[in-house]
Amino acid sequence: MEALKDKLESSFIVFENELDDDAKKPVHKIRQNAFKRFEESGFPTKKDEEWKYTNLKPILKNDFRILNKSENAIDFKDVRRYFLSDVDSYKLVFIDGVFSSWLSETTHDKFDICTLSSMLNRYEDVTKKYFNKALPQAETMASINTAFAKEGAFIRIKKNQTVDKPVQIVFFTTAHDYDIMTQPRNLVVVEENAEVKIVERHQSLSEKPVLTNTATEIFAEKNSRLFYYKVQNDNMEASIIDSTTVKQAEGSNVRVGTFSFGNRFIRNNLNFFLEGEHIESHLDGITVINEGQFVDQHTLADHQKPNCESHELYKGIYDGNASGVFNGKVMVHPHAQKTNAFQQNNNILLTDKASIDTKPQLEIYADDVQCSHGCTIGQLNEDAMFYMQARGIPEKEAKALLLYAFANDGLRNVAIPELRKKLNKQIATKLNVDLDFEL
Repeated sequence: MEALKDKLESSFIVFENELDDDAKKPVHKIRQNAFKRFEESGFPTKKDEEWKYTNLKPILKNDFRILNKSENAIDFKDVRRYFLSDVDSYKLVFIDGVFSSWLSETTHDKFDICTLSSMLNRYEDVTKKYFNKALPQAETMASINTAFAKEGAFIRIKKNQTVDKPVQIVFFTTAHDYDIMTQPRNLVVVEENAEVKIVERHQSLSEKPVLTNTATEIFAEKNSRLFYYKVQNDNMEASIIDSTTVKQAEGSNVRVGTFSFGNRFIRNNLNFFLEGEHIESHLDGITVINEGQFVDQHTLADHQKPNCESHELYKGIYDGNASGVFNGKVMVHPHAQKTNAFQQNNNILLTDKASIDTKPQLEIYADDVQCSHGCTIGQLNEDAMFYMQARGIPEKEAKALLLYAFANDGLRNVAIPELRKKLNKQIATKLNVDLDFEL
């Protein structure tokens, strides 16, 4: 870890020198302050309460290259399977950290669907108002991302506009003969009474280790609606640390779905700050992993005003020696009366070697609220298995049916039918079954 810290420090000096005139802009002062916080705190360890179940050492021991200078060409036919190709959509595609205009479809008509670099160069007012105004300053990995923030997706849906088709954000890392660490940065602003649906994916095409340290800031203004889905189904040499923060204003409705099937290591930090009244927040997650995989879902629903709702449902299926963490916290501040907050984490362990550490939390400082939390950890119901097999359903298919039924709640709320269908197939593939029905 110290070796990587030293490399980050030297790489940041090179990064600054390559910015030229951009180093004089106010945004670079934000980068410098973020890197200073990282230098002071270092990488998180298991001694930190928020990382007590998650060990970064095996991931950070690789000799990552921080600043990648090369970009390989990609043919759409070779990566088509990573897109929602059966639905018309806007696309923001990045190859080795560089925006690919020929694979993308952007717009500046009724809304801005473009790049972060474009925003930093063209929209000084937006940068000043939103950039780095949401991410918690104490999150070390988010600070590293901020320090190197240069490219990613910028989506701004203007007042009273509804985006006519979904937006896909896809980051590709191509094959190199060295290990790579990338720092994608996204900013999403949904203005008053606007609506958008977004799908985000990171995909490594390399057989070498890749660490994606990504960060996303989301601002949902008054009465806006946002559906944001993260598909994590990368190869076993890829790891991802995702820091996403959502700030919601009065009357907004935001749903974030996180679907974790691939990668060797996944850490998701998802923070919701409910800053107005009559807000709805939905946090959904499905984890299906097996041998050698690890997923940590870390969530926060921070209720700051009265008359708001948050609904959180995370489900996990762990096979082989897979392991996971769920740490969900609901905070209700003193003035947040009439809060409805529900949190549930359900898990199935398919072997004796699989494990899950789950820690649902409620921290309530108001007295007129309805809040509940719970978790379950178990195995498949033997009586149900016997019942299905007694009616002629083979053991493998019976097991798959029960697991599908278990995961169903996390899929039924996906607002993009084509994505729901694709996720359904990915779960079937992960469970190694071929069923003739869809959830």
